[in-house]
Amino acid sequence: MAAPHLIAFDADDTLWSNQPQFDQVEARLLEILAHCGDAARITEQLNTVQRQNMKLFGYGAKSFMLSMIETAIQLTDGAVTGTYIQQILDLGKELLRYPIEPLPGVVEVLTELRRRGHRLMVLTKGDLLDQESKLARSGLGDFFDYVEIVSEKDEATYRRLLARYNALPGEFFMIGNSLKSDILPVAQLGFRAVHVPYHATWIFEHVDPEKLEGLEFHAVTDLRDVLAYLP
Repeated sequence: MAAPHLIAFDADDTLWSNQPQFDQVEARLLEILAHCGDAARITEQLNTVQRQNMKLFGYGAKSFMLSMIETAIQLTDGAVTGTYIQQILDLGKELLRYPIEPLPGVVEVLTELRRRGHRLMVLTKGDLLDQESKLARSGLGDFFDYVEIVSEKDEATYRRLLARYNALPGEFFMIGNSLKSDILPVAQLGFRAVHVPYHATWIFEHVDPEKLEGLEFHAVTDLRDVLAYLP
């Protein structure tokens, strides 16, 4: 196999932990709004609000914070107090500044791929300032030649980026934890994708298994396993 032209890594839950922090904040929201109903009802309402808001607010902590506030307003019929709103704002701020630690094996893999001469990219979706801040807090920035932060990771986005970097199907790898964002669109375009599952997955990143039928992609159980797969 020829050396790939470019190797792109997803960020959240591939390079560092992200979903567990959101899950913790959501659990605390359930405690704050416990007087509004049981956990299932609150979670269902929050998911409905998030689904409606994603096209307006995009992804990330700020979008999640706004959706939490809107959920509180709806569940209390507009009677939510400023005290509760402030508590939710504080939860959102925690998501914007929590310490970022690379996941096991990340530094080892990036160091080896740089040694082999590969060009490396961070390719992540979400809020620009938030994602830039997380990359800076991770201490991983110097490993990467390119950083691309996009509003969505779909076929159109990948097609545009791959054209910009003049990447041919045999010259590009996408490595990430999300079947929906990192694997499905890349494989559908005929490029190479490597799935590295994470123990926590956002509900909106789940994929119907039927959509993956017939698609070719590689799967590993540990990020360090990509070193045996990549030249």
